[in-house]
Amino acid sequence: MSSTPETPTPGHNFLRAIIERDLEQWSQGQGPERRFGGSPGDAAHHAAGAPDPAKIRTRFPPEPNGYLHIGHAKSICLNFGLARDYGGAAHLRFDDTNPEKEEQEYVDAIKEMVTWLGWSWEHAGQTHLYQASDYFGFMYRAAEALIEAGLAYVDEQSPEDMRKNRGDFTTPGVNSPWRERSPADNLARFREMRDGKHPDGAMVLRAKIDMASPNINLRDPALYRIKHAEHHATGNTWCIYPMYTFAHPIEDALERITHSICTLEFEDQRPFYDWLLEHLAELGLLARPLPHQYEFGRLNLSYVVTSKRKLKQLVDDQHVWGWDDPRMPTLVGMRRRGYTPESIRAMVEGSGTTKTNNWLDYSVLEGCLRADLEGRAPRAMAVLEPLKLELVNYAEVFGSTDFRDPCSAPAHPHHPELGERRFSFGPELWIEREDFAEVPPKGYHRLFLGNKVRLKAGHVVECIGCTKNEAGEIVAVQAKVVPDTKSGTPGADAIKVKGVITWVAAHEAVPAEVRLFDRLFKDPQPDAGGKDFLEALNPESLRVVQGFVEPALAQAAAASHWQFERHGYFVADRKDHQAGKAVFNRTATLKDSWGK
Repeated sequence: MSSTPETPTPGHNFLRAIIERDLEQWSQGQGPERRFGGSPGDAAHHAAGAPDPAKIRTRFPPEPNGYLHIGHAKSICLNFGLARDYGGAAHLRFDDTNPEKEEQEYVDAIKEMVTWLGWSWEHAGQTHLYQASDYFGFMYRAAEALIEAGLAYVDEQSPEDMRKNRGDFTTPGVNSPWRERSPADNLARFREMRDGKHPDGAMVLRAKIDMASPNINLRDPALYRIKHAEHHATGNTWCIYPMYTFAHPIEDALERITHSICTLEFEDQRPFYDWLLEHLAELGLLARPLPHQYEFGRLNLSYVVTSKRKLKQLVDDQHVWGWDDPRMPTLVGMRRRGYTPESIRAMVEGSGTTKTNNWLDYSVLEGCLRADLEGRAPRAMAVLEPLKLELVNYAEVFGSTDFRDPCSAPAHPHHPELGERRFSFGPELWIEREDFAEVPPKGYHRLFLGNKVRLKAGHVVECIGCTKNEAGEIVAVQAKVVPDTKSGTPGADAIKVKGVITWVAAHEAVPAEVRLFDRLFKDPQPDAGGKDFLEALNPESLRVVQGFVEPALAQAAAASHWQFERHGYFVADRKDHQAGKAVFNRTATLKDSWGK
């Protein structure tokens, strides 16, 4: 597992202020000192031994029903980062309470992405990897305790009647006809649910709180429902499963989470979170102090959608290749696109942590990527729209068309310790099609009749003409090598030119499939206001070209990063790039040109 990033998260925010206040109070004996450590009370899966000395505990609790996306990166970095900065432990916990939508595939993918981002769920020699299903036995006992205390009942209304009788923001709810059934009858009915004697949807266990509460979440929320479905971790042990809102607070309490941090959409759920934990503590099932929930504003990134349902639709309808399509905002897709963990963490940390939701333009993420790769991505020349350049006096200058003139350039202009790239010059080269103009526009300094340019790290050449096919298309350009002008030699500055172009020699060029990715959507908020997000799909989000790259890239490792000079930052595709088949994905252009 990769190590946790050592650099503290910059800046201060309200969550840091809360944690620092708590740590100060606890150090003075004014607060719940038991929060400093100890093994969770009812969690038999915890290893025996010395308690983990974590000062605080946070958790990242994804449901394993899909792949993580860029929005999850905020919560991951926040929870793991706070634990790192304040000497605490961060738990990775899978809220696997919905067996019909959850799979081991998603569990493995989530673990892989958290690790890829650079975080670890280990602390002080202990592994903090949990799942809600670890606590199903305790949750069932807690449900029975609530029933016996008259705080929960089995409701046999149809789902439609339950929705209708719940009311809305202007109308109070209506009590269920089953609400006043005795605890003994409710307990018997609940055990029938557990024993598989009723079909899915026949009844649910509900908390008995207040059907007239202005907070709809307190109008007797469901605690358990019947689902005759095999669970990826517990198999067919259970046919009733806890609701997320019931399970989540219990998990926090059993794991002794000190700061339960979640996004703002859970703010209205906090009263039930507190109600449940207080009653379970009063019933003697949970030890105090109890965890507290804090909400922060979620990160929204422009030009993406993060709804799991909509992302799944993109995959199922084949608008993209799959969950790891480099255009997808999933972390697995972004990794394949070439985004680095460092760039994503920098974007998240730079976005701040507030109590309001915020929008971040996609260009900020691209800027973080450029800032990360600029200093470390080796350079290479690539030709993406090839046009043949024929050097008609090559034999005259070099003595033979068989001669290959060795050339070199720094692997990185600011890091000489990375060494030199080596390639050679020959009588036929590939250049970019845009580097020749039969009728040059004003200010054009590349190849046109009579003009001289420098071939980067090579020689100065003078354009003398071009060749067209029967359709009138230019298929080759002819030029003369200007003798004694090779870069790095005394004659290199003898002739002044305004244009420098990149090239790859035809005799050693490596054919490459180059995928030019762009934003998946044209609209900065493709699904806002009830819009059909599919109508905002960008038809230019992918263009595949067959180009040529420097010979050294024939040995490029899959997932290796490069800056193709003039073109941007690229990565060797982690799935399709292999020996004998070069495949590169454009991660980002050199500059932000979106909409310009």
